[in-house]
Amino acid sequence: MQYASFLAIDGTETWGLIIDETAYDLGPTGLNLARTMRESIEKGVFGTDIDVTGAPARPETEVTFLPAVTNPGKIICIGVNYRAHQEESGKTGQTAPTVFTRFADSQMGHLADAVKPASTTKFDYEGEMALVIGKEAWHVSEDDSWDHIAGYAAYNDFSVRDWQKAASQWIPGKNFPTTGGFGPYLVPAADLGDVNNLTLETRVNGETRQKASVADLYFTIPQLMAYVTGFTKLNPGDVIVTGTPGGVGLFWGEGGLLNAGDVVEVEITGLGTLRNSVVDEVN
Repeated sequence: MQYASFLAIDGTETWGLIIDETAYDLGPTGLNLARTMRESIEKGVFGTDIDVTGAPARPETEVTFLPAVTNPGKIICIGVNYRAHQEESGKTGQTAPTVFTRFADSQMGHLADAVKPASTTKFDYEGEMALVIGKEAWHVSEDDSWDHIAGYAAYNDFSVRDWQKAASQWIPGKNFPTTGGFGPYLVPAADLGDVNNLTLETRVNGETRQKASVADLYFTIPQLMAYVTGFTKLNPGDVIVTGTPGGVGLFWGEGGLLNAGDVVEVEITGLGTLRNSVVDEVN
């Protein structure tokens, strides 16, 4: 099943199911099963068998996508968590995950513009897989971690490298408006089987820049769940963005970084393709 958050015809935020390229509204302007994707997870609606009979429907091509979860309480991002990216960035031998936060209002949906800030010349892509928490998670063991995951989605952690690298803390380079692509779909964990079998690929203007198996994560999903919930309590709808493979623009070579007009796609097996076009910030 493919779930998505999107705008209703009247501009109201809603959510629903995408079936055979048709969007069925299950939110406040439709069947009203929950107000948002996050609430659908909280209420136990997400991932269940839903009869869409009577739900307002329209072609997926007419939908304005929002971030898969528009209002997560926490977005926890993991840095340098694929071996190839550790090697290209010279950050090997980690003994604990590198963690930073992204703010919910920095996110955008599938097909939305990724805005290159006027204050940077180093705008970059980072294709990643995100997981969404399904139930309260605090001091979760690695063995129990899978039971706390509602679903998965593609993510693009667009990065403003000069702001990121100005100090030891990365948060400034990761939180400019409309730089966190999230979607297009949120797919229930139960529909995917072993996520280690999934492949992540990032393309810029059709050219493959990143390609890796999720099995190549340095810190596995159970390890990340145990570590993160060791220091903060996670709730339904919260997000962990698991890291990016090697091949980011900063290390790609001349012309690797992004400019207005570039189109970036993050495709993950079973999760669809997240597509965002780069535009310059207008002051």
